[in-house]
Amino acid sequence: MTDKPETYSDRLLIFTLPERNVRGRAVRLDGVLGTILAAHDYPPRIRDLLAEALVLAALSGGLLKDNDSQLTIQAQTDDGIVQLLVCDYHAGELRGYVQFDPERLAQAGDDASLETLFGQGFLAVTFDLALSDQRYQGIVPLEGNSITAAFENYFSQSEQVPTLIRVSVDADGERPVAGGILLQHLAEGEDGRQRLHVRMDHPEWEHAAIIADTVRRDELVDPALSLEALLWRLFHEESEIRVEHGSELTRGCRCTIEHFESVLARFPSEERAEMRNDDGIIMVDCSFCSRLFPIQD
Repeated sequence: MTDKPETYSDRLLIFTLPERNVRGRAVRLDGVLGTILAAHDYPPRIRDLLAEALVLAALSGGLLKDNDSQLTIQAQTDDGIVQLLVCDYHAGELRGYVQFDPERLAQAGDDASLETLFGQGFLAVTFDLALSDQRYQGIVPLEGNSITAAFENYFSQSEQVPTLIRVSVDADGERPVAGGILLQHLAEGEDGRQRLHVRMDHPEWEHAAIIADTVRRDELVDPALSLEALLWRLFHEESEIRVEHGSELTRGCRCTIEHFESVLARFPSEERAEMRNDDGIIMVDCSFCSRLFPIQD
């Protein structure tokens, strides 16, 4: 462990267990989560779903090697209560949004299962890598009892990397909090996309995963417990735990008038004319931050 200031919330913590060939990320979202959720008056079930997805975006986005790369998570279906859930991470900036059917959600209730929310939905995870100018995308069914379970399935199927993720959400109080931990076994090192001879039952990995799975949900969202202290509770018997601070996390809606002007410029003039209101203004509604942008075309 290090003697740096401890990490409590809204910053990624990067760690490795060198003797186990395990890397990990830990995070607790506090103020940034409240800011993102405040953009819309989400019902509790949708609010918690988005909070969980934002933790996943922070954890997996924290695996990116440079600030210009981006991680995007999309969960959607054609016939579910939730039509679209999208989150992304870029240089420590998080944003997210959920589009859903309020009437059907009210009928399903606050305890609606993942299957009830999404039906035959799918999860798409996209890594846009700036250094190589490449895009990697994996798509898996939205199966299991949570978005987290589907996300673990993505890493095992698409990335072929043994992965454990645990997420907890406590958003019922005045100040919503959500936290999570991600572990991966990289027996052949971190470089390269393909990992041959992956063993999901490797003894190194099994040991680390069993220990990590003992983390309690209340520990992940306890604002008085530093992430370093949490890791020490879990892995204090390891000969070495290396930790370093990752990016500070903020709400990062990147919408600007200039951005929307460039997007609208791609549409034919006839279509832009149909978008204008009586004053000749095109009003663009950003779903992420719930703001209207007047565009003079």
